[in-house]
Amino acid sequence: MCRTASTTTATPSCGSCGCTAPPRSTAHSPTPARPSPRWPPRPGPLDQGLAAAGCRAAMTETRRFGHDALRVFAAGILQATGVEPDHAEVTAERLLEADLRGRTGHGLIRIPLYVRRIEAGSVNLRPEVSVVSEGPTSALVDGDNGLGQVVMTTAAEIAMAKATEMGMAWVGTVNSNHAGAAGIYPAMAARRGLISIYMAVGNANSMPPWGGNEKLLSTNPIAVAVPAGDGPPFQLDIATTVASHGTIKVAAQAGQQMPVGWVIDADGEPITDPSRAHDGFLMPIGGYKGSGLNIAIGLLAGVLNGAAFGRSVVDQNADLGSPTNTGQAMLAMRPDLFRPDDAGGAVAEHLAELRHSGSNRPGPLRLPGDEAARLEAENLALGIAVPPRLLDELDALARRLGVEELAQ
Repeated sequence: MCRTASTTTATPSCGSCGCTAPPRSTAHSPTPARPSPRWPPRPGPLDQGLAAAGCRAAMTETRRFGHDALRVFAAGILQATGVEPDHAEVTAERLLEADLRGRTGHGLIRIPLYVRRIEAGSVNLRPEVSVVSEGPTSALVDGDNGLGQVVMTTAAEIAMAKATEMGMAWVGTVNSNHAGAAGIYPAMAARRGLISIYMAVGNANSMPPWGGNEKLLSTNPIAVAVPAGDGPPFQLDIATTVASHGTIKVAAQAGQQMPVGWVIDADGEPITDPSRAHDGFLMPIGGYKGSGLNIAIGLLAGVLNGAAFGRSVVDQNADLGSPTNTGQAMLAMRPDLFRPDDAGGAVAEHLAELRHSGSNRPGPLRLPGDEAARLEAENLALGIAVPPRLLDELDALARRLGVEELAQ
């Protein structure tokens, strides 16, 4: 297999989801009561820490590989565990879309966990993904415990088809699994000229409701994409916690400390060692407002679909053998419903106005989605960077499964 690779000094960007924490206990049992954390925590240099560290630690000897080579490799690993070839291809492509756009916590770094869960028997390798409830502008997709990227890609295709025909559609999932970076699904819709919003319930509870001390909430991401004519779309992709599990995982793999403000302990003191993140509480974005948004997402993407939320969430890292019953939801909409003229051009005009508004920094401002678009172009041209520790882990997995290694 041809793999274009180069040795570089690279800076891995932040991802989202998937915990680095060693297994402690399953999420089925209520978390023991602990002293209430200080909400909000004592002030720390959060903005400074995020800007200075941001999980973008310098690493040497990082190698780059072509997108196609990595897709073939990832699909090969999944097929070696028994995943159907077409499902392996879909999952590999979604993982690589995350890596291309800098969401490295949802990319290749997820493969070892997926393999562990498959080998533990908690993922259905031959799912019958089906629509169990449907209306002209809605559908509920039962993933039959298949790989999340397969389930959510099916749901996204249904949402986009219905929105194209009817104007808008809301599609939810039940019995799904971790589906990767939130932003990749609205991005699919934006490429077809559709506005889209995506939400998901995370796969490990790591935060209490505001003022509480029991971990009943996960990172619960939300993503939005708005087409902008011939220009790059507006694309927001965020966890509702300051740091996602994947961001912490990337920091741990890079041997870096977390900035103050990501995680606190039961006394409200900052935790900066990523290996101790599971001992503390992730912080919500925007204080009680982020906590409220997190709950809203859990209700809409989880409870509404009959999927897990709160105490029923299974920690996919600690409880490898149990299905997660993950829930997701996606809204897709045609812009012409509200603006029959050039909606995309109007969006592009306003985005340009924002980019070139007043600032103390040189050059245009960076809006949500701009950096992802830049990274995608760069990674397609130069190859996707695979940090040394991840490369070693993936190749060890490949050797065990009888798949051709990347680093040859």
